[in-house]
Amino acid sequence: MSGSHPSLATDLTSVPLPRRPLDLAVFGDDPVRRWYENELGWPTVPASPAESPLRLRLGLRFDVLDVPAEAGRAALRHLAGTSPVAMRGDRMELLVAAGSTEELPGLLDWLEWGTLALDLRAIGTGGVMRAPRPPEPAVSGLGEVPSGRPTGPGEDESLALPGHPEPGALQGAAVWLRPPEPGCEVEASLPTLSALGGDGGAPDLVRVVNTVATHCHRLRLRRTRP
Repeated sequence: MSGSHPSLATDLTSVPLPRRPLDLAVFGDDPVRRWYENELGWPTVPASPAESPLRLRLGLRFDVLDVPAEAGRAALRHLAGTSPVAMRGDRMELLVAAGSTEELPGLLDWLEWGTLALDLRAIGTGGVMRAPRPPEPAVSGLGEVPSGRPTGPGEDESLALPGHPEPGALQGAAVWLRPPEPGCEVEASLPTLSALGGDGGAPDLVRVVNTVATHCHRLRLRRTRP
């Protein structure tokens, strides 16, 4: 690495949004939206017949780092056990601190990855992600949710990830690998740039991004080999 650490231009310690009261006039009969909005306090974009299923607004509570599943697996060891992680097809979506999207280009330059084309992107303010279906029994009556093989005692969670996209993932459905926990403020568990040199309470975004970038580069080299 060279140069100085990029300054943190955005305050990543966002104030959690208050819970919305349970209002059937607002949520209708959508238990998934109720769970996200009321139990987690996460802003959503309602589904409509002309659009994709329920989506989560980004840039308010968190941003998303969208990476190949193999690269995401390698980064799991740098995340807190309560850091939410979603899978969609052969992509992994790592929730990171709000404001991280603006910091990513400078961070990649500082880590000396900025000149390479890497299959990763951060999505923040103004963006959305497909809402993974809540885990059972958080919302009943939604049917089975495809997931990887359950881990046994002492197993690495990354080994439970499916080697190939699940049937639901092939159709673009998102599933939680590590679901969020109602009653827990998500911000405290998210990778953040301000964790570098801190007290170790929050995951370090620098380590997450460097690990993901390294594995994205390896994947790129693997594809270009004869």
